[in-house]
Parts: sequence; structure tokens; C-alpha cells
Amino acid sequence: MNHSSTTSTLDIRTIPPQERHPAIFSTFGQLGAGQTLELINDHDPQPLHHQLQAEMPGKFGWAYLEQGPDTWRVAITRLKPAHSDGQCCGSCGGS
Repeated sequence: MNHSSTTSTLDIRTIPPQERHPAIFSTFGQLGAGQTLELINDHDPQPLHHQLQAEMPGKFGWAYLEQGPDTWRVAITRLKPAHSDGQCCGSCGGS
């Protein structure tokens, strides 16, 4: 599969469970507005979805690309901030 420069892929199946969410948040934090993180996992990452909703409401898009039973792929996109003047203040896209 050929990924564009706006998509990063993170296969967390090989990452120890306690390190998965920090790795995901770190990778997502490096994305620019409109860029996507494709997450590959061995189970439905619903707990991550809930955590993202709690910590970054309205700042990401979530779309399943594959839904099991053995492989789950999710596209998590950093949304562009909505500013009336079209300028980013710089405080909404930090890690």
C-alpha cells in the first residue's frame, strides 16, 4: 500500500501494552492539521477513542478502515482548528 506524505502508520501490535497510548499520543501530537495517523491493532481500540474524546474533543476525526476480527485499522486525523480569521494561534496544536 502506498501512503501519501500526510499519513503516518503506527502498528502497535508489537508495542508493550503500557507503552501503546503514550506512543499513539506522541505520534498524533507530531501531526499537522489535516494529517492522518493510521493505527493498526489486534483489537478494537475503543478505549483509545474514549480517551481522545476526553482529552482532545473536536480535534480529531476517527474512521475505521478495517474492523477485525484479527486486525483493526483506524484512521485518526488531526482536524484543522476553526478560527474566524483563518489564523492559527499556535496554542491548539501542541502536544
